[in-house]
Amino acid sequence: MSPDASPFSPGQPVPVEFFVGRVAEIERLHAMVNASARGRLKVAFVTGERGIGKSSLVAFVRRLSEQQPGTTGCHAFLGGVNSLPRMLGRTYEQLLKESINKPWYDKVTAFFGDRVRKVGLFGVTLELRLTADDLSSIVSNFGASILGLADQLDDRKAILLILDDINGLAGSPDFANWLKSLVDELATIQRPVPLCVIVVGLEERRRQLVASQPSLARVFELIEIAPWNDDEASGFFHRTFDAAGVELSDFGIDMMANISGGFPVLAQEIGDAVWRTAPTPKIDDRTIVAGIVSAAEIIGRKLLEPGVFNAIRNERYRSILGKLTDEPLAMEFGRSELRDRLSDAEKGVLDGFLKRMRKLGVIEVDPNVRGRYRFANQLYAIYLYMDSIRWSNKPRRRIAH
Repeated sequence: MSPDASPFSPGQPVPVEFFVGRVAEIERLHAMVNASARGRLKVAFVTGERGIGKSSLVAFVRRLSEQQPGTTGCHAFLGGVNSLPRMLGRTYEQLLKESINKPWYDKVTAFFGDRVRKVGLFGVTLELRLTADDLSSIVSNFGASILGLADQLDDRKAILLILDDINGLAGSPDFANWLKSLVDELATIQRPVPLCVIVVGLEERRRQLVASQPSLARVFELIEIAPWNDDEASGFFHRTFDAAGVELSDFGIDMMANISGGFPVLAQEIGDAVWRTAPTPKIDDRTIVAGIVSAAEIIGRKLLEPGVFNAIRNERYRSILGKLTDEPLAMEFGRSELRDRLSDAEKGVLDGFLKRMRKLGVIEVDPNVRGRYRFANQLYAIYLYMDSIRWSNKPRRRIAH
């Protein structure tokens, strides 16, 4: 079928209409937004492995919050940003752009005054022109600035700021100390603070921030995102294919759900590959297997570091990986139990294989049990399982969570 008509969106947050699960996490974050509408400052850190759906979750919460009267939301993606001035400048510019066609548009533009410029050839977009002095002032006076904006938006009860993809900022003591100072400043003023800040990142990024400013450990309300369970993963595929008028078996749906491992990023790639492989909207199980085989190569190239991807092209290593994923060893495995599965030739390169996989960050040593290893990221385990399917061109048992 035509790739242009695919209902899947690989590499992007899940569209709100196809969002599934995460009920407990949504309720916690939505409660925080509601608390900020009552004048209570709230700060959360949403964490989880790569591809787990962190951005999709907070985007859904933002959309949900804006459906009720009184909440203004801004979802700032900060990839490549490594300084406070750039971070705050991008956040304010995103807030401005996301106000277009919203009831509070005039008030937001009035707040920024003559620093707003209309640009764009194909429809109107907005650009926030901030000088170096403006950015320096925002860094120093962000608390007063955001409260001033809240006062300007007198019909808005809460401002929701989502700071996503903070890789470039997490190692910065300036960012960590600024965030802690902002919380302290707003927590001690004698007035309501209608602000909810949600920081989104990997757990290692949160640890970096806490290492720079230990007090942040108690500032953040931690929201950890786990993989979808089987029903949620199946529900995603059912909902997405049904919306496109596609017929397929429950077995086919379950096959895709199991192999995705509950990771939305993999589910999107698998669903899209099956869609592109299928000649008609009635998809049989053989076509689903072919789509999964196709998805494995795409996922490897897109989601694995080049060194990892190239290493698993090695025929000897690939043979060992096939044995490793032939049975559900979960996220952990022992050297001895893996060795028992190998041929004499494979045993001869096992230690080199383990050393290379450790160096590349695919596996790590279990510090508590001698001779045991675990995958550093569940995506690696699931991808390698998918690759073994592609290699053998037949489905096998899933890797357990």
